Amino acid sequence: MSTAAFQDAYPDELSHCYGCGRLNPDGLQLKSYWDGEETVARFRPRDSHMAIPGYVYGGLLASLIDCHGTGSAAAAAGRARHEKAHIRFVTA
Repeated sequence: MSTAAFQDAYPDELSHCYGCGRLNPDGLQLKSYWDGEETVARFRPRDSHMAIPGYVYGGLLASLIDCHGTGSAAAAAGRARHEKAHIRFVTA
């Protein structure tokens, strides 16, 4: 697995996302990586992320999927152009 997170390649002005922004100290700090031809992200929820005991808040899961998906899209676009994943993608 790659040791360089896609989100860490974003320029500073695009690195404030609550889910994956490296410049957001209060955010989730999600990091996504290449693992061969697939992308992976790992996240361990804190107790404050629980909806009820034993269940993670659904909005958190949606944020993680969104940030990992858009990070993967940026990485794939960068890989296709032989560049770092500095392009930002967003969901509608």
